[in-house]
Amino acid sequence: MKIAVQQAEFDLAAEVAALYRANPRVGAVASFLGLVRDINDGQGVSAMTLEHYPGMTERALADIVEQARGRWDVIDVCVIHRVGPLSPTDPIVLVAVASAHRGDAFAACEFIMDFLKTRAPFWKKERTPQGEHWVDARESDEAAAARWR
Repeated sequence: MKIAVQQAEFDLAAEVAALYRANPRVGAVASFLGLVRDINDGQGVSAMTLEHYPGMTERALADIVEQARGRWDVIDVCVIHRVGPLSPTDPIVLVAVASAHRGDAFAACEFIMDFLKTRAPFWKKERTPQGEHWVDARESDEAAAARWR
């Protein structure tokens, strides 16, 4: 299992390959790559800054992964979340799940991402033409997480 909160970019192909390269039991890898958009809630976004609570963030992510492992047959997981200043088209988050079968990989990947959005202590500040502002939690993210309960 790899969990990282970092400012540096990551190599999507290398991270995904690391999940299956040395394990012949892996039959499927599902991944999600989140990117910075140039628009949010109808406003242009020229940049964003992501902050987190060091230590607590990694523990929250590890707990979410363990919950997924308790529900599905998961062989390995990679969660990387970037923090610091970011620009449109920059990768923000990678969630990749290796499993023997695609159904477990897809479900666990989606579950981890849904709970990451609602339970991990990250804060996002966007820069728009109207100035900088902190982004509030979305009801749609809470609804996505609620369906797993």
